[in-house]
Amino acid sequence: MIAPATPSPARERALRVLGELPPFSPILNKLIASLAQEDVSFAKIAELIEKDTVLAGNVLRLVNSALYGFPGTINSIRHAVSLLGISKLRNATLSMSVARMWKQVKTPPGWMMGSFNLHSLGVAILADLLAQRAKVEYAEGAFAAGLFHDLGWLLVAMGLPDEYKQISLLCRQGEKWAHEYEVQVLGMTHAELSAEALAKWNLPEPIRIAVRYHIAPDLDPAGAEPGSLPLSRILYASDQYMQGIGTSVSVFEGTEPAAVNPLESLGFSEQIPQVIAEFESEFAAIQPYF
Repeated sequence: MIAPATPSPARERALRVLGELPPFSPILNKLIASLAQEDVSFAKIAELIEKDTVLAGNVLRLVNSALYGFPGTINSIRHAVSLLGISKLRNATLSMSVARMWKQVKTPPGWMMGSFNLHSLGVAILADLLAQRAKVEYAEGAFAAGLFHDLGWLLVAMGLPDEYKQISLLCRQGEKWAHEYEVQVLGMTHAELSAEALAKWNLPEPIRIAVRYHIAPDLDPAGAEPGSLPLSRILYASDQYMQGIGTSVSVFEGTEPAAVNPLESLGFSEQIPQVIAEFESEFAAIQPYF
């Protein structure tokens, strides 16, 4: 079992923000439940998508885009399910639903929700593509783990504005890693806070562990089976890659290109060019919805 973060006033105040977020839509509730491996009917999810005209329109625009290149025009969500498969449809719907919810929240000056959304989406897409090509523990959780890996930053920005400002100033002026300033100011990292929030949403433990250790996968107690990778390492590499191409969260993360492609450390270098090509196509296709 994942150990709970050390109780602290900052942690409790930040977690209270979860209750202040806009309520989940019916489709988002179903998607979150499906991640927890509950008995979810994807026929029912398709029906819910169809009732949400904005979401349904976006999903159909995406499935009819050049990214997929299906012949003819797909004009029903049920047809989209049969063509995309449950996993791809869930990923697209989950990311669109979460981004729409985030847009309704109030954040402090300096917080760029657009950058936050795109960074989270990019990490999610890339982690999912990497997990499909490597032997990864709980690969099916890669997209959701990527999408929520920095949720803690959003909670700090919303619930702890003074501490958020202090960490921002320290990051601009100092030479330490942002995580060190987080611990200095908050007594915890945003990764720990993200994992705690996901526990309250009842996401599966492997996703929570990966999120908690995505900044330091070597400390991941889950380890990995011989010949496989822990999901936290996939998240770490994806996160570092997105920062390296300039898609990062405010001042907390670096934007300098890495000297070495962080994806090369995963052990399947020959597949990386194809992964990046697929990532760029998928990321470009879904960006307009964010």
